[in-house]
Amino acid sequence: MIVQFLGLVLGMQLLASAAVANDLEEYQVKAAFLYNFIAFTQWPDDIDQTLNICIYGEDHFGQEIDKLQAKSVDNNNIKISRLTSLEKSKECHALFISKSAIDNLPNILASVQGEPVLTIADSPEAAKKGVIINMNLAQNKINFEVNLESAHSAKLNISSKLLQLATEVYQ
Repeated sequence: MIVQFLGLVLGMQLLASAAVANDLEEYQVKAAFLYNFIAFTQWPDDIDQTLNICIYGEDHFGQEIDKLQAKSVDNNNIKISRLTSLEKSKECHALFISKSAIDNLPNILASVQGEPVLTIADSPEAAKKGVIINMNLAQNKINFEVNLESAHSAKLNISSKLLQLATEVYQ
């Protein structure tokens, strides 16, 4: 776990210091962050061999996010799904809410309320509005904030090591 943490810290520092020149590069970095968010989140029950990562709204990741399916977290395979409706949102372990869907945020959060779903976004004020982890692009760098109250409501435990790297933690 210490080796994993050092890898996370070094990886996130390198990624955070990398300049983001265009959308593709931005979402390559965000896909790597997403993987680390999942790796440092503990769900209340053992995951049944497959960790479901869902994208709701316009997919800016493209094939970058699909590359995560070649990785695993704690011996769990990763499956990427693109949702066109919220019907299957409760089947997700992590739900990335695209900027194109953020206007529907209250309904999205209501669809997973009380479920162990790690909500992630990259829209201004999303963490303050109840998203568990929100990524921000500032000065060509990616940083993130965490809403611990929302994480606890979803029965998720966010590693203190990850919390130390957040720019803001909302209690």
